[in-house]
Amino acid sequence: MKPENPLQNDEVLTRTLREWKVEASLPPHFRDEVWRRIEHRDLQEPVWLALARRLSAAFARPSLAASYVALLLLAGLLAGFWQVRVTRAQMSETMGARYVQMIDPYQRSLH
Repeated sequence: MKPENPLQNDEVLTRTLREWKVEASLPPHFRDEVWRRIEHRDLQEPVWLALARRLSAAFARPSLAASYVALLLLAGLLAGFWQVRVTRAQMSETMGARYVQMIDPYQRSLH
């Protein structure tokens, strides 16, 4: 079912499209309705997609991106410092209990 001459078919289609005239008029307030639909569609956008778009637009500014990296670095340092304090306190308690056991082997462990 392949046309014999595709170029001739294209010429016929081109001529037909040139001769085609639209006589129907647009409904009243057509343009307003189109813009209302576009705005409504933007409101129905998923939250994660809107958030991703806003973040990518915000991080396009170097000052904000550098601030974000600095904030993450500071948060990491604070989390590491807190973890070291907790570990040091646990280790101190464990070493104290071991010292007591070493001095007095009959002493019961506190744990």
